[in-house]
Amino acid sequence: MSSLALSLLLSLVSAVAYAAGAIVQEHVAAAGDGRPLALARNLVWWGAVTLNGVGAVLHVVALAYGPLSLVQPLGALTIVFALPMAAVFVRRRAGAAARRGAILTAVGLAGLLALTGDGGAHTLDGPDRLLLAGVTLGALTAFLLVSGAVPRPMTRGVVLAVAAGVAFGMASVFTKEVAVQWSSGAVTAGVPSLAAIVALAGAGLLLSQAAYRGAGLTAALATVTVVNPVVAAVVGITMFDERFLHGTAGTVLALVCGAVAAGGIVLLTTQRPDTECPAAGLRGPGRPARSGRARARGRQTLAPPALR
Repeated sequence: MSSLALSLLLSLVSAVAYAAGAIVQEHVAAAGDGRPLALARNLVWWGAVTLNGVGAVLHVVALAYGPLSLVQPLGALTIVFALPMAAVFVRRRAGAAARRGAILTAVGLAGLLALTGDGGAHTLDGPDRLLLAGVTLGALTAFLLVSGAVPRPMTRGVVLAVAAGVAFGMASVFTKEVAVQWSSGAVTAGVPSLAAIVALAGAGLLLSQAAYRGAGLTAALATVTVVNPVVAAVVGITMFDERFLHGTAGTVLALVCGAVAAGGIVLLTTQRPDTECPAAGLRGPGRPARSGRARARGRQTLAPPALR
């Protein structure tokens, strides 16, 4: 099996694990009272934590064997897989917008897969790593300054969501750096990149939380989900020497496929299940509808992981 095929397989299994974890988290959020101590005593919730952990480990290994320009966009399959899995296990039917979004996302990602070549294992040297960290810090600072000058909460939230997507995407870039170094036996060389991963993941979490307060869940989530893989793919092409097949024509086609997948992601993340289809949510016959707070907790579980 080639490294590209192995990376694809690991990415698919990772997305399935994340999707299963999201469905279990939503079930726990709908059935429980939300108290942290109650969650700690809930074995089902720990099952969701385990599934998310498995997904994270597989994603890191996939980054070690495959290009960022492919592995990172494949993270969107978490939402695509969650739809049929939720329909089978919790009888939650997807709305028309979600079905269209899933088809667009799958078609776009399939096109990217067909155009992606095996870029091999590349790492950054010290100066490039410092340059990348400096540019990222400057970009995040600029987004924070712009958001502070924007009067409208919605626009400010979208700006912060873009910053969160940049932080998450760059966290995955450094994750690939560490994964490649560890796979080659250079364990201690990845310590600086590990520090960058922790800082960027934490920054992305805080920025996305602030974005949700201003722009709401749907707009902020769609923005983060689109910006994250775009940033990682750009860095993969420019600094990790990753290339698409068929030269310039293949690159143009890959951009078109990426735009199609991004449109599908937007449809998926902006769907409101409780208003689009009567059977949405986890309600069964005779079970009351969830409160607005419970629905919000359920939708938030489908947010992309920090390193995706």
